Amino acid sequence: TGVMAALNGDDSVVATYREHGHALLRGMSARSVMAEMYGKLTGCSRGRGGSMHLFDKDLNFYGGNAIVGGGLPTAVGLALADKMQKRDRVTVCFFGEGAMAEGEFHESMNLAELWQLPVLFVCENNLYAMGTALRRSESETNLPMKAASYEMPAWSVDGMDVLAVADSAQRAVDAVRGGGGPHFLEARTYRFRAHSMFDPERYRDKAEVEQWRERDPIDLLLAKLEVPDDELAALEEEIRVEVEDAVDFAENSPDEDVADLMTFVYSPSSTVAGRLS
Repeated sequence: TGVMAALNGDDSVVATYREHGHALLRGMSARSVMAEMYGKLTGCSRGRGGSMHLFDKDLNFYGGNAIVGGGLPTAVGLALADKMQKRDRVTVCFFGEGAMAEGEFHESMNLAELWQLPVLFVCENNLYAMGTALRRSESETNLPMKAASYEMPAWSVDGMDVLAVADSAQRAVDAVRGGGGPHFLEARTYRFRAHSMFDPERYRDKAEVEQWRERDPIDLLLAKLEVPDDELAALEEEIRVEVEDAVDFAENSPDEDVADLMTFVYSPSSTVAGRLS
């Protein structure tokens, strides 16, 4: 939330497989998102992407990505295109700390710094890559140090404090947009729930989870903003209505015709596509 608030409409966003909040904040409608999660034709990816592949080119939202670290090279490519075409844009790339053990992370960081590309790397560090603790997967757990090794400006922020993230992100985005080259921002946060419905969560104890819950970012933000109860209730009702409308829209949307099964799999001019048509 804090990072998205720092962006302009022309900026590009590349997210992870937990991209739903990013997509909605970018301006994607709840209907489009919900229909995609239902696998319906009216979804943002025509029902072909599902929950982990939300995408909207008109919003410069270049998707979630089911591949850990898979969005990093895409973000660097977008930033390279902007630099070559002299466009005043910033590309923001979100990823988790687990992606920092992937080769494409280091390739992307190196190239972005080498060519001074306008990209902000945002690591959402929730301490666990699925069930693997950070200390068991990284020899250096001070993540900004990894970016600093590429001579890239890097720092950490309390990811549970929305306003602190917004301030820190604005500083980073302004620096990138001003010609300061790529930057790295680590948001230290926590995942309250299991990684998935198949996760027994045996890698952490309940006391740790409850300790982090005391710093729930929504509760902290509401406390700082001192939102009156009636305004909060009205907002929650507005959200409830929007979600119910999105669910109803998705459930009543059509599936894609089976005759279009091979559409978008191959390019229209492909000889393979011709043989399959």
